[in-house]
Amino acid sequence: VPAGQRLASMLRCTRAWRLPLEGLGPHSPSFARVPVAPSSSGGRGEAEPRPLPLSYSLLDGEAALPAVIFLHGLFGCKTNFNSIAKAFAQQTGRRVLTVDARNHGNSPHSPDMSYEIMSQDLQDLLPQLGLVPCVVVGHSMGGRTAMLLALQRNLAVRQHLLTNLVEVDGRLVWRLNLDALAQHLDKLLTFPQRQESYLGPTLFLLGGNSQFVHPSHHPEIMRLFPRAQIQTVPNAGHWIHAERPQDFIDAIRGFLV
Repeated sequence: VPAGQRLASMLRCTRAWRLPLEGLGPHSPSFARVPVAPSSSGGRGEAEPRPLPLSYSLLDGEAALPAVIFLHGLFGCKTNFNSIAKAFAQQTGRRVLTVDARNHGNSPHSPDMSYEIMSQDLQDLLPQLGLVPCVVVGHSMGGRTAMLLALQRNLAVRQHLLTNLVEVDGRLVWRLNLDALAQHLDKLLTFPQRQESYLGPTLFLLGGNSQFVHPSHHPEIMRLFPRAQIQTVPNAGHWIHAERPQDFIDAIRGFLV
């Protein structure tokens, strides 16, 4: 089954599932509420969507070195990179930022969802934190967001889903904005058409067992990112940072040298 169809099926199943809060018992986990932002376009596209104040975690490091930003994938959150971020900060001495994308994790919900607006969210956040220039590392949806961010600015399973349950009005519901994700899923599974190129160094890190990036994609990657390095991590699937964390760190460290 193609990866896009698997994600769409997961999303449909997740939207259909609702879990009542009552009867969970005294040992049930507690869940935080998430903010909801109104649509900036009124659902009709009359106005440009506004950036949202993203939830993030920043590990301190040497201010003279460009920070490293980790962006999670679809259905993920910033905690996916907790152990990687800590190890990376310890091994490189750099500041490390992990971010919840809009409609994910603890970031606000919004009916506006596209790679363009996710890139704009980061363009709003990174200067506020003094993290420009920086190195952006993205997984899946986060990788596409990083690609578009670079092009626009030229700046350098089940348990996984259950981490997104939150309490709202006495019920457990999904912290993910599933309606917005379902509405825009077709856009999230493709990359926007762009004519410009990013001339800075770029690393594309692929899992040897993953089918998300095909050799047929390479010419377009090289057109958009002429200085791109395409590396493959053997014995890894789509979740390289989870399956081969040290190989993941080593590859990025090698790219930074």
